[in-house]
Amino acid sequence: MIPDELEPLRAASPRARQIVETARTLLERDGWERITMRDLADEVGIRAPSLYKHFASKDAVKSALVGVALAESGAALRPVTDVAALLRDYRAVARSNPNLYRLATVGLLDREALPGGLEEWSGAPFFEVTGDEHAAQALWAAAHGMAILEIDGRFPAGELDLTWGELARRFT
Repeated sequence: MIPDELEPLRAASPRARQIVETARTLLERDGWERITMRDLADEVGIRAPSLYKHFASKDAVKSALVGVALAESGAALRPVTDVAALLRDYRAVARSNPNLYRLATVGLLDREALPGGLEEWSGAPFFEVTGDEHAAQALWAAAHGMAILEIDGRFPAGELDLTWGELARRFT
């Protein structure tokens, strides 16, 4: 469950929530680079200038989506029981919405646009399971790298579950 103060859309109007949900659908279907504000407005059923009443720019929509992704990921990774379960849940999050995952974890992060504390809260399960800040960062980096490689089909054919299991074993 996402704490209320970290909910990225807590102050959003119903229309703004609809815009974010529609943007999410377009994101998964087409990828971020192919989405335009005009496409988004057409899908919502409003004129493009009306979008700007809710979001100042496409980057503002992106920041809202990143906030949603971090909040959902943080919630999905709890409660933390052990490394293997954490990695299983992290992998599931990445695979279930690969373009949203990529948007939230690749490239620059506009931390100023996120609710204060959301980024830390969403990543805290890695610290909770390792007990060490640097081990947590190393585990997240390894899991993120594996998730991106899997999403992009970059691993050679084989039993990828065993590779994920080996990562868990190395951090246990």
